Amino acid sequence: MRILLDARHAKDFGFGTYIRNLLRGMAKLQAPHQFLLAVHKADEREFDGLPPNFELVYYERNDEDPADQIAFPMMVRRLKPDLAHIPLARVPWMMPKPYVVTVHDLSSLMFEGAPGWRTELRQLAIRRGLERAERVMAVSESTRHDVVSLIGIRADRVKRIYGAVDPRFTHHLPGPGARSAGPAAWENERRRVLERYQVSYPFLLYAGTIRPQKNIPRLVEAFSLLRGELQDLPEWQELRLIIIGDEISRYPAVRQAVIQSRIEQYVRFLGFVPLDTLRMFYEAASAFVFPSLYEGFGLPPLEAMASGTPVVCSNSTSLPEVVGDAAVIVSPDNVFDIARGMKEVLLDESLRAELVARGEERCRWFRWEDTAREVLGVYEQAAGAGSHPPG
Repeated sequence: MRILLDARHAKDFGFGTYIRNLLRGMAKLQAPHQFLLAVHKADEREFDGLPPNFELVYYERNDEDPADQIAFPMMVRRLKPDLAHIPLARVPWMMPKPYVVTVHDLSSLMFEGAPGWRTELRQLAIRRGLERAERVMAVSESTRHDVVSLIGIRADRVKRIYGAVDPRFTHHLPGPGARSAGPAAWENERRRVLERYQVSYPFLLYAGTIRPQKNIPRLVEAFSLLRGELQDLPEWQELRLIIIGDEISRYPAVRQAVIQSRIEQYVRFLGFVPLDTLRMFYEAASAFVFPSLYEGFGLPPLEAMASGTPVVCSNSTSLPEVVGDAAVIVSPDNVFDIARGMKEVLLDESLRAELVARGEERCRWFRWEDTAREVLGVYEQAAGAGSHPPG
């Protein structure tokens, strides 16, 4: 088959992790098909090392550009693939069939945008894109349930296929900017990164997008409670909360929570950091805290587990499904429960060791080769079901 995959989000953390590693999983399985990858010219290095049956097709429009609704489908018609794969729930209005879609979550319908015609139009576009697809892939059982119950797609057309952690979180090699080599290279590189960010204290870490469903204001309030409970313990008196994520300026409620809790000097916002820097922070953190209200899959907790860091996360949507018994589970609506979870992980050494061991084992449940194998099966089903002229 000739399969076209929209790979324009290859540099993103979430979507990019899926696209890059799905393709490398396909390559590792020696999938016999020809893959046409629609990419931005500036991102071509993300696909280095793929075998000859993976061909880059340069396409510069962004999928948020209104003209993309027509331009991308025109490109697809010109290339005449047997099947196209749109790896997020943003299908161009004029997209020719047959195609499949991966849905990571439906947060744009549930949390973003006030009720009104814009939200209704977004929901209509998502529903139309998924209804016209030959098959829909959901990254968790929770997301599959949302696609069926909220969008109304028939259950037999939606398949749950898990993703996994980017291997760079599990293969502990110095990053491309490392200045040292040898057995101590990794530790030296981590120390250098922390010194650059002037981090010389224990810290709890949150990493991810900064959006309402991520529940960051409650995390800040819970951290304020925690500091009050630990203030008499010398080893935790300098404890900080580090928040890594973009678009902080768009959500003033986060900074307001810090000011109202009077802990400005103990909370740091680092914004966007490169992946090699992010994995250093994962490894150096005393614990990773993820009190999200809604997740389609929940990749950051798994990244922390792969980095050998104990995890505290909420009991909402897909998170219990993904982390299993390898994290301390808390109620995201209760700041006292979030603080309780963080305190348990910091003070109970045996619990920390147990969580680290369980986390490493949990990450082995999710493998990109398994993801690629299941996606290939969907391709073959969809191409057979869609063996009609593009329309």
